[in-house]
Amino acid sequence: MIHSRDTWEAIAESFLPPCKEVVQRNRAITAQYAQLYLKHHEIYKWAGMAAFASSQVGVALAFAEMMQTPGRMMETEHHEKPGDMLQGIGDFLAGATRGVFSLPFMLFDVAAKNILLNDLEEIRKGNNAIYNDIAWAHMAYTKGGLAEIEGNISDNEREFLLSGFRQIDEGAALMKTGEDHQKASALIREGNSRLLRHEQVNTLGPVFQAISPQGHIVVSFGSELNFGEAASPGHRSRASFADHFGYFEVLSGCRDVTETQHRWQWIEENVLPVWYAVDDGFGRWSGTERVFRSMAEGEANMLQQIAHFASTMSFLR
Repeated sequence: MIHSRDTWEAIAESFLPPCKEVVQRNRAITAQYAQLYLKHHEIYKWAGMAAFASSQVGVALAFAEMMQTPGRMMETEHHEKPGDMLQGIGDFLAGATRGVFSLPFMLFDVAAKNILLNDLEEIRKGNNAIYNDIAWAHMAYTKGGLAEIEGNISDNEREFLLSGFRQIDEGAALMKTGEDHQKASALIREGNSRLLRHEQVNTLGPVFQAISPQGHIVVSFGSELNFGEAASPGHRSRASFADHFGYFEVLSGCRDVTETQHRWQWIEENVLPVWYAVDDGFGRWSGTERVFRSMAEGEANMLQQIAHFASTMSFLR
């Protein structure tokens, strides 16, 4: 029996708090991606990388909330130990102070601040849109197989989303036979790459088009995946758009992450190789699973990450 797409979307939504709880909802989205990867890491490669991307978006969203309510700067997570909390506050204040004093004077202008907040609101919408577009399909495939996706797909999802799951399904079936593990892995990896392509072209395309001209540089500098301790020793842990193309190219607008071609080039040349190394290390490096379990449980050292986000704004001087 094929269940309706509304049913699968309702199931996916049931794991999240309301949209008005911005930071908590983002963290729940991150947790869902991480859980999907932990339970099915052999096939759900997109979900694993999406967990880190969503976590990075969460830093920007938390920063936006602090800009709107300065008192939140002193809030900490209830699960942190006293020593960790004091260390976190110290790191945050040091980083935030550097960030504030290095911010361009334009950010203290009300109009400019509103532009930045509006752009971050678009990023929030994009984070929700990706989950709405793809999470239901993962849950449908997990419970009902490929038929559940084929029976609920829309025309604009056939090129990448449907074809991606078909390749994943083919690879998963081949992997079960144990006949050609290399071919099976290649099919699964390519299928997940198609899911990523769907996300970047069909889902995020309109979101980036809504970003203000001033916000292009901010978003470009903020586009980074930091896998941290999930990356095994000897492997890169960061994939930064600005580092990859160069700060001058980004500041001058020659390279712009809101441009699909530039964004996909960065993903293929920088993000995917770093992520593949992290994914390959799952099961061999304890840090990979540990980080995913932390995200799956909704944990995050948000203070230190926000301090880092604030410091990146200094490039706009």
